[in-house]
Amino acid sequence: MQLIDTHCHLDVAEFDADREAVIAAARAAGVATIVIPGIHRAGWPALLDLCTRERGLHAALGLHPLLLDQHAPVDLAELERRLAAGGVVAVGEIGLDYIVDGIDRDRQQVLFEAQLAIARAARLPVILHVRRAHDPVLSALRRVGVVGGIAHAFNGSLEQARQYLDLGFRFGFGGTLTYERSTRIRTLARALPASAIVIETDAPDIPVASHRGERNCPAYLLEIITALASVRGELVADLAAQTSANARAVLGLA
Repeated sequence: MQLIDTHCHLDVAEFDADREAVIAAARAAGVATIVIPGIHRAGWPALLDLCTRERGLHAALGLHPLLLDQHAPVDLAELERRLAAGGVVAVGEIGLDYIVDGIDRDRQQVLFEAQLAIARAARLPVILHVRRAHDPVLSALRRVGVVGGIAHAFNGSLEQARQYLDLGFRFGFGGTLTYERSTRIRTLARALPASAIVIETDAPDIPVASHRGERNCPAYLLEIITALASVRGELVADLAAQTSANARAVLGLA
């Protein structure tokens, strides 16, 4: 069984003390491939270096919607340059976030659509961060046009999911799925076709139930695929193969 973690922030400071051990533990748990989404320009060089040094790690580059104070217009030109150099599987983590108070929605929208246009020109998928903003995100995706991607930590409605599917997107499910009280997420995971689902940890965030309150790690992806199998009434091995195939297809992974 070879699992693919489609969203894991292995490059952040929370892993500085034991990053190699975390990667080794993930491999021992069957996590063969990890996609690391960038969130700001300052972190891109170290992220790319990590993915070059360690087998099975793949970089995505983006400007996160909640970090507006860390972004500048020149970052978009740098994003284009980095994508042209190759070695990047997606543009992300990008999107819209309407939960946090005080974030300039207009600036988020401009930044988001600029990155969508860059992804379209580079013919790369996108990794979306969306909270309480699925309708404006879907509108922007139709307006700009991209080759598809992943709706990370998807929490929209089934109708919105169908619209993402029509645009070539898969849906990321992670640690929330392991909590019995997460009935809405579990209902979505049960209702969506298996061909539309990928799995993710979002480590170090959103820990699985058995590690609640702790740092999340990519090795815990095994608990997520086990929860998905339980919710859907399917075999873990079958879903592991399906979700990995889905991730390879949408992200162009070998």
